Amino acid sequence: MAQTEWKPRAQGIIEVMPDEIEEFETEMNRFQAGEFDPIAFQSFRLKQGIYGQRQPDVHMVRVKVPFGGLTADQLDALGEVSARFAPLNKGHVTTRENFQFHHVPLEDAPEFMRVIGGVGLSTREACGNTVRNVTGCDMAGVCADEPFDVTPYAAAYSRYFVRHPFTQALPRKFKTAFSGCDRDCAITAIHDMGFIPKVVGGRRGFQLLTGGGTSIMARIAPTLYDFVPAEEYLKVTEAVIRVFHRSDELRKNRMKARIKFLIARIGIDDFRAMVEQELQENWAQRSFDPTPLMFVEDESLDAPPLDGYRMNGRGGEFTRWTETNVRSQKQQGYRAVTVKLPLGDIQADQFYRLADLSRRYGGGRARITHQQNLTFRWVPEAALSELYDELNEIELADSGANELTDVVSCPGTDSCKLGITSSMGLGRAVQDTLERLDTSDPLVRQMHVKMSGCPNGCGQHHVADIGFHGAASKAPGGQVPAYEVFLGGSYDDGDARLGLRVRTKVPAKRVPEALRAVISHYQEDRNDGEAFKDYAARVGPGVFEPVLAGLKSVPELNRETIGQYMDWDKTVIYKLERGEGECSI
Repeated sequence: MAQTEWKPRAQGIIEVMPDEIEEFETEMNRFQAGEFDPIAFQSFRLKQGIYGQRQPDVHMVRVKVPFGGLTADQLDALGEVSARFAPLNKGHVTTRENFQFHHVPLEDAPEFMRVIGGVGLSTREACGNTVRNVTGCDMAGVCADEPFDVTPYAAAYSRYFVRHPFTQALPRKFKTAFSGCDRDCAITAIHDMGFIPKVVGGRRGFQLLTGGGTSIMARIAPTLYDFVPAEEYLKVTEAVIRVFHRSDELRKNRMKARIKFLIARIGIDDFRAMVEQELQENWAQRSFDPTPLMFVEDESLDAPPLDGYRMNGRGGEFTRWTETNVRSQKQQGYRAVTVKLPLGDIQADQFYRLADLSRRYGGGRARITHQQNLTFRWVPEAALSELYDELNEIELADSGANELTDVVSCPGTDSCKLGITSSMGLGRAVQDTLERLDTSDPLVRQMHVKMSGCPNGCGQHHVADIGFHGAASKAPGGQVPAYEVFLGGSYDDGDARLGLRVRTKVPAKRVPEALRAVISHYQEDRNDGEAFKDYAARVGPGVFEPVLAGLKSVPELNRETIGQYMDWDKTVIYKLERGEGECSI
């Protein structure tokens, strides 16, 4: 089939436009022929979700998954691109509910787009100064506590703002989350724009938050409006984006060009006044009813039957798995099952098996999460034993989803230009440490550990009970990889808190020791029933400085100590090599 005849086989949340892929291929050829200015091409490819890596001549391809929702066919397509185009033969689930595929040659990007576009997945505006992927809660539509299902509204938001004229060249990126209930499972509090569903006087609508974020000057988003009717949430958001778009003073310093800096400077009340003034303009006087853009489907029509499964009388690991990875749905007899992905990675062959399992046990659907996991919904309770056995065959039946051992990490120096440390390598070391730790203490078990390879916070370390971000430190033999430590962050049950920084850098190879020391100190010193985040808030970060002080030193460089001068999973002596990131281009 000629490329000009190619078209998607299935409709997705974001429309896939064959002409855009052809245009990308044409402009890519021009760039490779030296006929397209490199900076201009960089901006062009970022809007198409193609991001530069620290390794030359290869790229990261970011696939948007609005509200985390996937079909079985899409999982199959993701397995195909993993096998065909990603040398590591895997995909990576991010904390923004995207998929990232690394080390992809630029010339393979157009065909990559066609494969995923055929099943309705898009890379459009996954990068750059745009409205990024819209994240959601994996329980939306099946949660007993939700006022209504936010899925159709999150989809309408995605459709409305993609390719929107005011979202193509914002001062910086703009991140959005839709939570399903007051527990704020999508962590709207750390987003540029957040939506929490409400019903007031019989009308559906949202509490709107804006101005949150991690990275430099981390902030919890203040409330812009306590309630905005569903018919107006797109209009109010556009007003926010228009105010943000024309904030020329933000463009003068790309490092401080996120909307949180504007709101922190002028205050939420003055910002609200700017939004309300914008809402008086002519553009805002038309209807913004989201109904034509909404993605509405009755998943129950495809739900598997409730009976006819093999049920084994069993305990042990299966019982533990059902306690930590299985939740009840509001639909009687069905369960939501979270598949714990190791640091968010899915191998190519696992994609195909997960697709098959979604068809057999999940109504042909799944959702990925900001915890870098995958959730099957509509699983019959009677099928849990079969599903567990199937997951065990592909080494994805680990228990402890969303608990202490469910470690989150960004890719770090494995691929990111901005990376300072090997956060994925540390993630594996930390996960191994925690799995060997005694986690019989329920207050310890409920803690979260997250890490980022730099201060930008892609691993969401700011909201972890124990969070780490990469840094470099001086030692007698030169530089060593190290980590800043943040304690007492939170995102559970609507209690969003930013972690408190401890004034102690810990060398990378000693972070597992530091983790054990912090947890041990907490267990010995806390009050009865006191959660770690509350303990950290009560005693302050300074209490932990002497706990970590003995771990700061690094010995002279010699044959016996050379390992401390290497980062996790690396075989060369560490040297800080940080390139220019592309997020702000």
